[in-house]
Amino acid sequence: MIRLALRGEPYDVVLTDADDGRPLGAFVMFDELTLDRLIAIERLWHAMFGKRVPPDPRLTPQRRHRARLMLRVFDARVAGASYRKIAEQIFPKLKHDAATWDENPVRVTIARLARDGMSYVRGGYRTLLRRPRRSR
Repeated sequence: MIRLALRGEPYDVVLTDADDGRPLGAFVMFDELTLDRLIAIERLWHAMFGKRVPPDPRLTPQRRHRARLMLRVFDARVAGASYRKIAEQIFPKLKHDAATWDENPVRVTIARLARDGMSYVRGGYRTLLRRPRRSR
């Protein structure tokens, strides 16, 4: 067993038939996820040898921010909040009056965040571990 500390969090990795005196290897399949696997292996290597683990390029600051928004909107919808009430919390500086709400582009943004948040909750969160691709 190997104990790794990634960003201060301990992780135990169990390796079968591992020998401290022999080097480890990784098997990488060649498919559309190969580059994602190589990034993960590189980060694991850094952690195993006590080096600074580089930031994960698959999760850009923009993607991280949007994921937080999606989950906030999803949680608010599950709690029964309307799109307009959610918009008031997420975009407090924007005007959200009832007269212009139907034409407001923020309404579409909130609806899209709610839809995508539901997708994440239903298993779509796994896409966070993949590099963004234009084909999706």
